[in-house]
Amino acid sequence: MMTFAGSQQIIEVIYLLASALFIFSLKWMSSPATARRGVWAGEIGMVLAIAGTLLHHGIVDYKWIAVALVLGAGIGVPLGLVQMTAVPQRTALSHAFGALCVTLVGTAEFYLRTPDVPRFMMAVLSMEVILGSLTFTGSLMAAGKLQEVLPQRPLTYRGQNFVNLSLLAISIGLAAYLVLHPGAKQLFPGMIGIPLLFGILMVVPIGGADMPTVISLLNSYAGLSAAAMGFVLDSKLLIIAGALDGSSGLILSVIMSKAMNRSFTNVLFGAFGQVQTSAATDQEAKTVRSATAEEAAAILSAANKVVVVPGYGMAVAQAQHKVRELYDALSKRGVDVRFAIHPVAGRMPGHMNVLLAEADIPYDRLLDMDEINGDFPQTDVALVIGANDVTNPAARTDANSPIFGMPILDVDKARTAMVIKRGMSPGFAGIDNPLYYLDRTLMLFGDVKSFVGNIVRELGGQG
Repeated sequence: MMTFAGSQQIIEVIYLLASALFIFSLKWMSSPATARRGVWAGEIGMVLAIAGTLLHHGIVDYKWIAVALVLGAGIGVPLGLVQMTAVPQRTALSHAFGALCVTLVGTAEFYLRTPDVPRFMMAVLSMEVILGSLTFTGSLMAAGKLQEVLPQRPLTYRGQNFVNLSLLAISIGLAAYLVLHPGAKQLFPGMIGIPLLFGILMVVPIGGADMPTVISLLNSYAGLSAAAMGFVLDSKLLIIAGALDGSSGLILSVIMSKAMNRSFTNVLFGAFGQVQTSAATDQEAKTVRSATAEEAAAILSAANKVVVVPGYGMAVAQAQHKVRELYDALSKRGVDVRFAIHPVAGRMPGHMNVLLAEADIPYDRLLDMDEINGDFPQTDVALVIGANDVTNPAARTDANSPIFGMPILDVDKARTAMVIKRGMSPGFAGIDNPLYYLDRTLMLFGDVKSFVGNIVRELGGQG
């Protein structure tokens, strides 16, 4: 008995250290300068959390635990080795696996405890499995859209919001009934199955333009479901970790929605991202000015201030290292080069920051939208690399545009704007960009990586 008491104290100390490391990890990862330290703190905290769990007295056979650890490592290691461009869908898959785990644990706890489940316990258990179920399928749908296995455009039908909200209401109704009558085991599969369907129907109507917000929102759901599981399992560590994950995901979702001047309801139920059929017709009546890599290099070398605006096109082309070469070539010529980062550029929060950091571009050169926007009128060249919607002036000028009111990077106010992209196709939002037709805009058509490399060669860099 004394041995058990002593081991339990050791476990509690380990959990306390793990909880502290999770808190510090979140704090440190809020700044690029300390982000690496934050990642290490989170990893060490997770190792401690697993170690503490393995010391628990309730474990009588480690065989299946060892099998699960091997299987988990076999899945996790390949997922961790994906290219940087695949990080958004890998993140969505991580949310799906975590949510599935929460749902399975909640299901096991229900059938182990029923019918003697206290009402509070049944309430948090219901919250756990409902959030876990919808997050599991919703994250799979998000990963499918990001991987382009599923269509990126919204898949909608008449009355979809009514159907979705009705399904959610039914699952909550079943949960309420089970709180009052936990012995009604036959209703439990319905309380899981309906949210599984709801998760699919919730994400499928959402367009690719809104995936960054959807990912952060699903991250919040996964965290809240884990916190609920902590109450069910009486685990303070799970409550703390889940609350940190859930609250940070929710705050990030608010930031992302604010960056698009959108509400959660508009993101989840607005079917934003339908390609406008009128865009192609409008383009036929407009002309654009294009330039070669040689001409672009001459303009850049003559500039004093250059602002580079990266977007998902840079990520797709894996051009971040070529962009670093461009930064070095221009900096050697005395050009002041900075990078403007829109909060929703790419397909997940911080996507551009991660890619540029991987290429070792100095952190102090990466500026948020609010920090850089006031400098565009004094900027000689704004070089847009694979970004579309976050530079669209229609957000300021066209009240009929779906993105009207969304804060954008004011590249159209620069003395010259140069846009590298393959063609004139619209971005995720599915709308035409008036920036491309301005007199001060030059279109640089071609593969982003190759075109940037050609500019570097013209500047006398590596190329």
